[in-house]
Amino acid sequence: MKKLFALTLALLLTVTSLSLFASCGTTADKTLAEKVSAGEELKIGIIQYMSHPSLANCYEGIKAALEQSGIPMTIDYQIGSSTSADTDCSGYAQTMANAGYDMIIAIATPAAQSAFAATADTAIPVLFCAVSDPVAAKLVQSLEVPGDLCTGTSDVLDLEAQVDLIQAMQPDVKKIGILYTSSEANSLTNLANFRAICDLRGLEVVASAVQNASDIPAAAESVASRVDCINNFTDNNVVNSLSIVLDAAAKYNIPVYGSEEEQVKNGCLASVSIDYVALGQVTGQMAVDIMKGADIAAMAVKTISDATPIINTDVLAALKMSIPQGYADIATTTTNK
Repeated sequence: MKKLFALTLALLLTVTSLSLFASCGTTADKTLAEKVSAGEELKIGIIQYMSHPSLANCYEGIKAALEQSGIPMTIDYQIGSSTSADTDCSGYAQTMANAGYDMIIAIATPAAQSAFAATADTAIPVLFCAVSDPVAAKLVQSLEVPGDLCTGTSDVLDLEAQVDLIQAMQPDVKKIGILYTSSEANSLTNLANFRAICDLRGLEVVASAVQNASDIPAAAESVASRVDCINNFTDNNVVNSLSIVLDAAAKYNIPVYGSEEEQVKNGCLASVSIDYVALGQVTGQMAVDIMKGADIAAMAVKTISDATPIINTDVLAALKMSIPQGYADIATTTTNK
């Protein structure tokens, strides 16, 4: 009789424990939409690859969109250092994944790759901002249907328009220099596309690969001495050392063309530029839509198509150049910061 009673008691305790466990699991497994509907505060991680103006503009746009949503949330904003950005971003992403954050938003390709890797075995959605080629970076299966818990915005460059601008500014240009980071997927894609455009126009591309910031001074000097101008992509490593590239170019009295507005404000001659604050706002709104129940796996990667020529008039005067015909009415002008 005692054995029967003990067995019955054990079974009751087991059933009770399982019920409690199931109840706890149901609470923990709430979807984002359910949490938002219940008014629960979300924990959102934002990882910015490193500190430079265009990426900071992305963050400002993301933050504005999140704040405008009215959804209760706390934001953990982390920025990689210029000397150890890859390691930093990997650490931030792993910490956020381990802590069970509700979402991670990553600015720039290396940060997005870190977040994607850290959340591989979780249900945490990842949104990326300013990734030129998310397919090559293996963040999505396709731009139309990402297919996983990761999507975002691409800052794909209008390289055709950029080469048009360079040839308009320098009709006799023959050689264009490029510095790029060999490990950055965006830069490899941009370089291949840029070469293809220049080949069709009879222009030579003189490219130099770098691995980190310490390689840039020698590479910039070597390239600047052999070309008519230098063109920058959205290569985070190179952009973070823009002053070094500008100094090398100034030594040989040649211009540097940027890939966005902040580079032009910091000393590049001109660029066909997208608005990175606006790109951030699009990313932030995508995040809000996902919080409210949108299917991230089916949410296409978005871009901003409006690109505007911008010209630095201080640099223009220093190089004794003028705004070319056809650009005076459409270009925005700026001066050095």
